[in-house]
Amino acid sequence: MPDSGISILFTGSNFWRLLQGLWVTIQISLISVGLSFVFGTLFGLLMTVKNRVVKAFCWLYLNFIRIMPQLVLLFLVYFGVTRQWRINLSAWTSAILVFTLWGTAEMGDLVRGALTSIPVHQYESAAALGMDRKQTFRYVILPQTIRRLIAPSINLITRMIKTTSLVEIIGMVEVLKTGQQIIDANRMKFPTGALWVYGAVFLLYFLVCWPISSLARKLEEKRR
Repeated sequence: MPDSGISILFTGSNFWRLLQGLWVTIQISLISVGLSFVFGTLFGLLMTVKNRVVKAFCWLYLNFIRIMPQLVLLFLVYFGVTRQWRINLSAWTSAILVFTLWGTAEMGDLVRGALTSIPVHQYESAAALGMDRKQTFRYVILPQTIRRLIAPSINLITRMIKTTSLVEIIGMVEVLKTGQQIIDANRMKFPTGALWVYGAVFLLYFLVCWPISSLARKLEEKRR
């Protein structure tokens, strides 16, 4: 009688392979998040510029990224760009590029919202104290903006970590793809092993995202 159960996770190096896949997921997330925070901050500042051309560009970029599903963007970059312009983009590079484009748009909108939420009297009070524009931004606007950004930006991190599971569609062997490979390789010996493998994948995502989500919630409560 074929065996089935939790032992599929501990057969050979299956669990170690899941951890290696998780590390790939974390690497993609960390690089994408880091780039998104840098470019997103610049994009957010650009969105506050009072210029029609700049505003139109920002609006088009933001809405294009938001309307287009991340999976379609992955296909567009990985399959479309490489064939149309004969650019050799690896799955890794394509994933980083797509998630950075997406994260930049989302982070930029968060920065724009945080900046525009600062009451006008804050600027007026700083001017009344004799501060110039740089001093006002550095000592008055920036600290308040950062406090407003902490919780939503941390939530964005968890969203990006979970969304990286899409990269298995373009052939990257991250934690979800590794789980599928383990299930396929042990289908005869563990016919119901999918429950335990996907359960382990869920647990790994939970262990990564839950502390981040808890931190965001605590910071939001502290800010309030």
